[in-house]
Amino acid sequence: MILFFRTPSKSVIAVESNHELISDESNKLCWLFGEAVMESEENLKGCFVGPRREMITPWSTNAVEITQNMGLEGISRIEEYFPVKSEKADHDPMLQRMYKGLDQNVFITNRQPEPIVYIEDLEVYNEQEGLALSKEEMDYLKKVENDLGRKLTDSEVFGFAQINSEHCRHKIFGGTFIIDGEEQESSLFQMIKKTTQENPNKIISAYKDNVAFAEGPVVEQFAPADHSKPDFFQVKDIKSVISLKAETHNFPTTVEPFNGASTGTGGEIRDRMGGGKGSWPIAGTAVYMTSYPRTDEGRQWEEILPVRKWLYQTPEQILIKASNGASDFGNKFGQPLICGSVLTFEHTENNEVYGYDKVIMLAGGVGYGTQRDCLKGAPEAGNKVVVIGGDNYRIGLGGGSVSSVDTGRYSSGIELNAVQRANAEMQKRANNVVRALCEEDVNPVVSIHDHGSAGHVNCLSELVEECGGLIDMSKLPIGDKTLSAKEIIANESQERMGLLIKEEAIEHVRKIAERERAPMYVVGETTGDHRFAFQQADGVRPFDLAVEQMFGSSPKTYMIDKTVERHYEMPKYELSKLHEYLTNVLQLEAVACKDWLTNKVDRSVTGKVARQQCQGELQLPLSDCGVVALDYRGEKGIATSIGHAPQAALANPAAGSILSVSEALTNLVWAPMAEGMDSISLSANWMWPCRSQEGEDARLYTAVKALSDFCCALQINVPTGKDSLSMTQKYPNGEKVISPGTVIVSAGGEVSDVKKVVSPVLVNNEKTTLYHIDFSFDELKLGGSAFAQSLGKVGDDVPCVQDAEYFRDAFLAVQELVNKGLILAGHDISAGGLITTLLEMCFANVEGGMEISLDKMKEQDIVKILFAENPGIVIQISDKHKDEVKKILEDAGVGFLKLGKPTDERHILVSKGDATYQFGIDYMRDVWYSSSYLLDRKQSMNGCAKKRFENYRMQPLEFAFMPEFKGKFSQYGIDPNRRTPTGIRAAVIREKGSNSEREMAYALYLAGFDVKDVTMTDLSSGRETLEDVHMITYVGGFSNSDVLGSAKGWAGGFLFNPKAKEALDKFYAREDTLSLGICNGCQLMIELGLINPEHKKKAKMLHNESHKFESEFVTVTIPTNRSVMFGSLSGSKIGVWVAHGEGKFSLPYEADKYNIVAQYNYDEYPGNPNGSDYSVAALASADGRHLAMMPHPERSIFPWNNGHYPIDRKSSDQVTPWIEAFVNARKWVEEKVQSNS
Repeated sequence: MILFFRTPSKSVIAVESNHELISDESNKLCWLFGEAVMESEENLKGCFVGPRREMITPWSTNAVEITQNMGLEGISRIEEYFPVKSEKADHDPMLQRMYKGLDQNVFITNRQPEPIVYIEDLEVYNEQEGLALSKEEMDYLKKVENDLGRKLTDSEVFGFAQINSEHCRHKIFGGTFIIDGEEQESSLFQMIKKTTQENPNKIISAYKDNVAFAEGPVVEQFAPADHSKPDFFQVKDIKSVISLKAETHNFPTTVEPFNGASTGTGGEIRDRMGGGKGSWPIAGTAVYMTSYPRTDEGRQWEEILPVRKWLYQTPEQILIKASNGASDFGNKFGQPLICGSVLTFEHTENNEVYGYDKVIMLAGGVGYGTQRDCLKGAPEAGNKVVVIGGDNYRIGLGGGSVSSVDTGRYSSGIELNAVQRANAEMQKRANNVVRALCEEDVNPVVSIHDHGSAGHVNCLSELVEECGGLIDMSKLPIGDKTLSAKEIIANESQERMGLLIKEEAIEHVRKIAERERAPMYVVGETTGDHRFAFQQADGVRPFDLAVEQMFGSSPKTYMIDKTVERHYEMPKYELSKLHEYLTNVLQLEAVACKDWLTNKVDRSVTGKVARQQCQGELQLPLSDCGVVALDYRGEKGIATSIGHAPQAALANPAAGSILSVSEALTNLVWAPMAEGMDSISLSANWMWPCRSQEGEDARLYTAVKALSDFCCALQINVPTGKDSLSMTQKYPNGEKVISPGTVIVSAGGEVSDVKKVVSPVLVNNEKTTLYHIDFSFDELKLGGSAFAQSLGKVGDDVPCVQDAEYFRDAFLAVQELVNKGLILAGHDISAGGLITTLLEMCFANVEGGMEISLDKMKEQDIVKILFAENPGIVIQISDKHKDEVKKILEDAGVGFLKLGKPTDERHILVSKGDATYQFGIDYMRDVWYSSSYLLDRKQSMNGCAKKRFENYRMQPLEFAFMPEFKGKFSQYGIDPNRRTPTGIRAAVIREKGSNSEREMAYALYLAGFDVKDVTMTDLSSGRETLEDVHMITYVGGFSNSDVLGSAKGWAGGFLFNPKAKEALDKFYAREDTLSLGICNGCQLMIELGLINPEHKKKAKMLHNESHKFESEFVTVTIPTNRSVMFGSLSGSKIGVWVAHGEGKFSLPYEADKYNIVAQYNYDEYPGNPNGSDYSVAALASADGRHLAMMPHPERSIFPWNNGHYPIDRKSSDQVTPWIEAFVNARKWVEEKVQSNS
């Protein structure tokens, strides 16, 4: 039966229950739904927008689990419906539908599982299902039929098509190219592999696993000793390996951007979980490329093409929804996004139409693992096949093969079938199990793979490929009872990992999975008969093939093409319009401020982020690379960066590849690579419109060869990558728009000291000098530049790197300067040219500018000097180090040129000969910021985008530390080398979906606590009672995905679980206890009324004023207060990370009724990121023992993990003042324990 609940906001929540609810049950649900009222009617009138009947949403999955954790049984689905005025109301048909009234059939789909079909006519089935099988592949399948003596089933043909799709098998990259009648000697794949054969450097594993691994440093592992029970964290050394990966999810993001980008991010994270016998993702990257978003009138470059009748979503919608999806997944999973890029582009010339109508969404990242686990083991008969994670749904059916053809080719029914469903919190649980197995002393995993394209059939067959296996379909988890055998076997439901585990370890793994609430299913075993089969409960096998029959087909692909010379007109320009040109270039999304992206994505989770996008006292997104530490010692780490140049590649595909590699490297050069260039590996992701027009495949060959040759000359490798070679959008009227052939290069490698990374922010000191170092050894050229694009041109004359050896010398010379700490500030020259570089170096400051002389530049054309994008950098050097720097560069044979000096005036003054040009920094900064504002308007509610645009420059970070703060470990008597217990015990408490427990545990550990890892299952089962701990901390994250309100489900787990409630009540009844809730933990403490139990009217945590996730580094003021943790910090102003969606303190009483212990430094948004009453950031109980705080001090305890830190202290302080709060807590507990004993 379906029961309806009306919420205070008038939405309707429909609950499917297998019985009539008793009043206790309905009361629990009314509480859970935020004081909702149960409707007495079985049918509700009116129009509603809600989820499609057939798609159980992740929201429902989480909501149902919350009811189970509250002791409610028999509830199978919960969905929310929003009342609208009429059937014409706006909604997203990809995910929602319009309901005229809600009745008892709201979840009924009238669909039965389809029977197994034996395929009579392969040709017809191929076209009908959109399988994209070639004639050769169908001939092969007919041969398999003959060998088997029977027709193939729909499962077998469908599975075969997915496994052997271009998307999965990369046939073009392995194929033979015949260009201008001549067979090329190497395939594309061979040319990429050549880079690693010639320069293996640090590579341990390449091309054969979900990720590539390179040797890493010895680092500290900080983890609980035994993951199957509550246990204490310990520190041990591990020999690490570093992973690098980048994936694209272009087709699903074009069709349904939020879930497409979300599952793209999730899939790429799973790749980094699935390396070897298991590994750990640590930080992510993202790139979005679309056609022009047309956010404002009068942008002439956007008028080059008419607006299309977009197939699914507009470019503006795609940019916002895709970045929301990618951000949301990382935020919930707990992976910081630390580096990214955006490009918008359209062009027409020579009757050809280019644009990213089929969009590019790249999700990449870095990770690490142990050297012990970096290679997969060999399966043996009798190993258990285990699936961990979510259920099977009708999702992405045929995603692999549909991704392999032009978008718009199939009916939208087939393309809609490829819409994804993202549940980051489920993936986090699966990850926690993998993390646990890899952290323990013995890892029982033989092999691991993620479920991506083609679902079980692809993942599980890869696990057992060497030996064969039998899968019991009755053991597979089914979320949708109407799935046919084919749909169960091949759907692409996300958030699942397949593992091969030794039989004797299954029970231990099961204990860990149950503790983490990660669904775990033993679904089969390896057989040793080299067959792969799925068997139903009735013994029928809808899929039963020899392993070699599944993989053995791919006939060679031949790409026959000829070289077509294409020419593009150069831009024409006049000097008098210099300012106009600059204002246009600064508004291109690729050049403009990316605050609309960085302000909604978590850049601090883990507490290990040493360099994220935002810089300086205004925290503007200006960084060249992202850097993350591998442990909490703040030394060894990984840097990553991105490069691309598709506009240049249109004119010259070889130059496009070389510029992409160059940009990734000039972005990465600011981090001290452990062994220079030998530490760097690249991922190359190729998005190309193959077979779309004559000459395109030849261009791809040229581009890949150029990249391979350049990398070989630089002596670096490309051990990983991906291709997506159907980058064409077809429209119903027969028109097609070709996405420009694009390679996105991601660079990554080991960093020797994360504290030495150079910032692009100019140091306002007149005794310093700015120098230009050119890496290109080429004349300045405007082809392929943002400047050309702003004038509607591409241009033929494209810069390139003329001498790879010189580039390498320049890179290594700059690395020496970085390692010796000789560079005060530095920034690369890329989109927007030299003038953009110089302006950006000044943007994050409130005062100061530059005086620049270009007299030493050989080039006379001022437009070329300012806007050419030849690879190069600008560095700022202290005059006292001038001679040392000169000597290093001259000894390396690297040229450099003096540009000028910082000045007090707030402008950049550029002179060449007799002419002088003045650029107002603050004016240009607003122009640069305006494109971000125009996009932010569509995602930030309540006028917050406008407030941000008006206030960002008025809210510089301000610091005020106590005079007695020395910033040293010794000041607090703490030792980061400690590996023995102190006897003072604290616990971190986490729920499924928590993601900040490690940084919290480390802050407590460093302060001198022994820290116990406690899950809600430990408390509800009675395994843990909290009797031996004196401090508990509720950690940040997205418990239950924030479904039904942040921390509501978590609170239900305490209130309606007798054992958990008893443990909590007893803990708070003691006089010798402290508690701290951060972020999600703060929301929990407020929901449970733990801070002000004496108040009649309860405080609430509401959605941020902007109604979106807010990610900032802000300063908070600690008022004079009486609290255990913050009392001694009274009067301080300290920088701290903020990352939350529901952080607004709604306080019903006057301010003096609360013990306010931290307030945002500014009352206005975004300095007050959520609109909290009285600008409250933290509250303490009346006695000062219990503290609830939205910002994250545990992510801000070291200068290196702060977004910004006082310059004069940055290199000398070992810790920030936040450590004092944790030390205060430990000392307080110590005194209590001693006085009690």
